[in-house]
Formats: sequence, C-alpha cells, structure tokens
Amino acid sequence: MKILLVEDDQKTADFIIKGLKQETFSVDHAANGEDGLHLALTESYDVAIVDIMLPKLNGLTLVNALRQHENPLPVLILSAKNTVDDRVKGLQSGSDDYLVKPFAFSELVARLHALMRRSSGNIQQSPILSLGDITMDLHRHKVIVNGIEILLQPKELILLEYLLRNQERVVSKTMIMEHVWDYNFDPQTNVVEAKISKLRTKLAEVTDKEYIHTVKGLGYVCEVRE
Repeated sequence: MKILLVEDDQKTADFIIKGLKQETFSVDHAANGEDGLHLALTESYDVAIVDIMLPKLNGLTLVNALRQHENPLPVLILSAKNTVDDRVKGLQSGSDDYLVKPFAFSELVARLHALMRRSSGNIQQSPILSLGDITMDLHRHKVIVNGIEILLQPKELILLEYLLRNQERVVSKTMIMEHVWDYNFDPQTNVVEAKISKLRTKLAEVTDKEYIHTVKGLGYVCEVRE
C-alpha cells in the first residue's frame, strides 16, 4: 500500500512514517497543503492521510480540490479538532474518514485497510472468516480446523480473528498488543509470543499446515504454508 501523508508537524509525521514503514507501507510526505495536493494529483496512491491545519492550503480545501478534479483517492482526515461539527465538516469536504488526535496507531492502520477495501469494493460482510483449513464463525465463536472444532480461550479467539482479518499482511507486536489486550505496548513483555505459541500448538494438533509465521524484526503474518 502506498500512502500520501500531508502533515506539517514534523514530530507527528516522523512517528506516522516510522510506524507505517514498519507495517511495510510505502509513504510519501508533504509538509504543506499545496505540495500535498500536487502529489495527490500527479502521483498514484492507495490512501491519503491529511491533517486539517496545514500551511499554504488547509486540509479541507485540499480534499475539496481533489474532488473537484474528480480524483477518487480515499482520504483519512487526521486532526486534533474533535467536535461533532468538526467531524461533519471534514466528511462534507469529501473525505472518507476522520480520526482524532491523539490516536492508537493500530486504529490508524485498521482504518487505512478499511478504506482500501471500501475503495476496491471488497468489504467482507460475512460473519465467517476463513483461510486454508481454518473456518471461524464470529457469531458462534467457533473455530473449525480441518473439520475439527478447536477450543480457544477468549484472548486466543480475538488474536486469531485479528490475524485472519489481516491475513497475508505483516502485523507488528505493537498492533497485536493494542488490539487484543487494549493497553500500551510494553517492549519487555512476552505475552504476545506466549499467546502466539499456544495458538500455533492448538492449530498443529489438527493440521499439518502452518498458518502463523514470524517475520523477523517486523512481527507476524498469517498465511498458509505447507
């Protein structure tokens, strides 16, 4: 996924760029609205992240200009403005989503993926997630692997659901911590590794295929390997 980030605060931009690159995204950065609009109109991107308070051209005007050029680039507004009126104005400008600062990085990434799925018309509506021999019924909280139901603890269910929703994409330890345990990342804890290990063991009991793979220095990827 190639991202355009339009953000004038360098500290915020550096944080987002570093995180997105760790998620294997490609990122172009513009520090003002004019440069951001130029890049959006002349280059090809999957999603744009646009701050509202920008020099030269504010974010809402940038988005409006994009739509006037009939450019369908999905846009996520990122702003410290958090009132209902602010969010409504952001969406009325032609943006597709609105995320308030400060934010959880995992939510930012999830919203980017959602915008990509929406723009490609590939939103999954089914309560069933599947990959290879794995079928997960989200309504009944059941997991069938190779025709056999396996019993998972609540955190294991949430972890597997998260991995299946992001199948074939690398997810970092930080993202897993924020999504499954919902608290700030502690680099000293091994709770993710321990839960991944238990999940792998339970899957290995009913199938010869390997599904959860470690990507050294980046995190984990869920995909079928014989």
